[in-house]
Amino acid sequence: MPWDRNQMAARAAEELEDGMYVNLGIGIPTLVANYVGDKEITLQSENGMLGMGPFPLEGEEDPDLINAGKQTITELRRTAYFDSATSFAMIRGGKIACAILGAMEVAENGDLANWMIPGKLVKGMGGAMDLVAGVGRVVVVMDHANKHGQSKLLRECTLPLTGTGVVDRIITNLGVLDVVEGGLRIVELADGVTEDELRSLTEATLVA
Repeated sequence: MPWDRNQMAARAAEELEDGMYVNLGIGIPTLVANYVGDKEITLQSENGMLGMGPFPLEGEEDPDLINAGKQTITELRRTAYFDSATSFAMIRGGKIACAILGAMEVAENGDLANWMIPGKLVKGMGGAMDLVAGVGRVVVVMDHANKHGQSKLLRECTLPLTGTGVVDRIITNLGVLDVVEGGLRIVELADGVTEDELRSLTEATLVA
């Protein structure tokens, strides 16, 4: 069976190593906070928080404590708060080791489109453009295909780009792929998913 949202987030958490400062994007990536476990990971939210905890239990939410996606979260004993200018100085200054982001499209050369669909109302571009330009490693977590069954892993992105050649690894509901020279390489398949199934839903070039 393909991975569900929580399984994808748990797999993304495996990418993190002790001592990392990590930014989690909106959507499935926010769930990664629930799967950090005992690792010494410091999660950063671009709205001004360093040391973000997991989601609160029902009934224990603090409406004043939110992440960049406006979801209620928890703080840790070491949590620090600051303004957005300081937050983006961390990102632009190369202080964040890894960003785990959602996406609408990823191209086989690592191009990323995740901030808008032309003609749709958007609140703003958010921090993704700064993140993909400033962090050490970009991991994308998303469904392999859209609701119409069309691949989201493409030869070329059709939507406005967030960044060019910025994605290192892609985790989808079907498996894990790396951006390598010439296309994408399959690293791991979700439990019960065959390589043929993954290939049939991948427009991008797959290399050995």
